[in-house]
Amino acid sequence: MKRFRPIAILFSALILGPAIVASAQSAQPGHYGIFDGSNDVGIAFPGSTTYNTYTGILRNIGGGADMWGTTDGFHFSWVKLKGDASISADVEFPEKVPQPNAKAVLIFRQNLDPDAPYADVAIHADGHITLQYRDKKGGETADIVSPIAGSKRIRIERHGDVFTASAQAEDGKMIPFARYTVPLTGPVFVGVGSCAHDVRNTVTVNFSHIEIERFGN
Repeated sequence: MKRFRPIAILFSALILGPAIVASAQSAQPGHYGIFDGSNDVGIAFPGSTTYNTYTGILRNIGGGADMWGTTDGFHFSWVKLKGDASISADVEFPEKVPQPNAKAVLIFRQNLDPDAPYADVAIHADGHITLQYRDKKGGETADIVSPIAGSKRIRIERHGDVFTASAQAEDGKMIPFARYTVPLTGPVFVGVGSCAHDVRNTVTVNFSHIEIERFGN
């Protein structure tokens, strides 16, 4: 089992200028800790990613109306991986977020198209946690809600096409709360994202202790 070295990621609430961007944008150049690329996906207020090699802090700022329905809008920091793996991270929202359904996600995604198949674990600004999935291109998103809310740490794990989402309980243990099958092929995009749930704003979320583990590769 290979493990990427954890990195700390810092997000804070932010409002940017009025421009709107469409579809998956070209990746920003450079590397972002364990991630290789940074993209706006879908129609969103432009987001950004910056990484400080000295502090290990990566800042991902995301717009987007939602990650729901048949298309998504969010900002995504990613690495391409093939095979079984997991991604986990601590997550903290700022004290004041305008939209309670703003999301921080850990995601496995087929590609950068707005309507791509994916599975993610999402924690919302109001604290509720879900396993979200779109099981075919252009299909409707669905979710399974965790009985645990307000967790500090979340995780999603892939074995074949089966994705399992976990949330941290009060005693610190990671508790699996949902499992679903989403067919993904070849190398997929794995990483962290933020969605403002507001077409006119962006949101930033505090991620830390990000770990990607690979199994049997």
